[in-house]
Amino acid sequence: MSKMSRTLVAASALAVLASGASAQNLRGFYVGGGIGGFYQFSDEGVVGNAKYSQDWSIGAVGVLSLGYGFGNGIRTEIEGAFRSADIDSTDLNGQAANGSGKAQSYAFMANVVYDLDLRLIGINTTAVVPYFGLGIGYHIGSFDNIRMSNSTITVTSDDQDGRFAYQVFGGLAFPIASVPGLAFTTEVRYINDDHGPELKTVNTSGGTSTSKLNRSEFASISVLFGLRYAFNAAPAVAAAAAPVASARTFLVFFDWSKADLTDRGRQIIGEAAASRGSGVTRIEVNGFTDRSGPADYNMQLSIRRANAVAAELVRRGVPRNEIVTRGFGEENNLVPTADGVREPQNRRVEIILR
Repeated sequence: MSKMSRTLVAASALAVLASGASAQNLRGFYVGGGIGGFYQFSDEGVVGNAKYSQDWSIGAVGVLSLGYGFGNGIRTEIEGAFRSADIDSTDLNGQAANGSGKAQSYAFMANVVYDLDLRLIGINTTAVVPYFGLGIGYHIGSFDNIRMSNSTITVTSDDQDGRFAYQVFGGLAFPIASVPGLAFTTEVRYINDDHGPELKTVNTSGGTSTSKLNRSEFASISVLFGLRYAFNAAPAVAAAAAPVASARTFLVFFDWSKADLTDRGRQIIGEAAASRGSGVTRIEVNGFTDRSGPADYNMQLSIRRANAVAAELVRRGVPRNEIVTRGFGEENNLVPTADGVREPQNRRVEIILR
């Protein structure tokens, strides 16, 4: 693979990684796995009296992970990965050489991952969840039956070495609505350690020399496709139609973590005030939140929402002594969800004319 091709591969992979750095708020344990391809960066250096370089073919990679989500977009996981690639082309002392053998590696990593709920940035969808993460751990790289040779010198290796390693990754998760907790994932990851295996040179006179591989990293970029399953996901709930106000009940909705009235909310409150008519002796104004955030905060938020609606009713001519306000916090969801889920239809105030 040419230097230009390697540059394009690396640039494309890093671009995907950057785009994925942005949620399905997983809570509890989950498992995941993926398979795909990876590109191992070329090796260049000097061993004995030989200056060498070796390029690698696109290899295969597999990853398994066990993780825990905290319900706020942050999760941690442990992971094991295996990679294997064959030599593609080699060079010794500036001349093309015959090459054979493969590089393999095992990585055992601990990761921290962040899932971004796109609704936080104004994109109203949960069909795709970008995520990104960082990991540290132990990486074992091996050269198996490596042989590079030309008419004057041979370089061989059948060695392995383990070192501290780090990785960065980003991807997209696509929840599968028909199977709660299951999601398809695709991601790009870069892993790097600071050493590789040993190489040995054999010159034409029969002498040998051995030295550490003269390079600064054992690095690769992987592209993976896989599945992830969360064990305690809430059952899928069909999307509810926009609520239609009845003759006696009106619903006012709020933005996440807000108690400010929207223009549409004021319009609905106006309709409720106009429908009061004769015979109404009591107006119940009940505030609710979704199940994201602490319960005590949600209780106070639901009360603030109810008070905001009551104040607008009074402004529109409804006597304050006819209004009873209550806050229920995250109880009595309109759309049942798991704890930690931000559901727009649960962020509401109910105006009930009695």
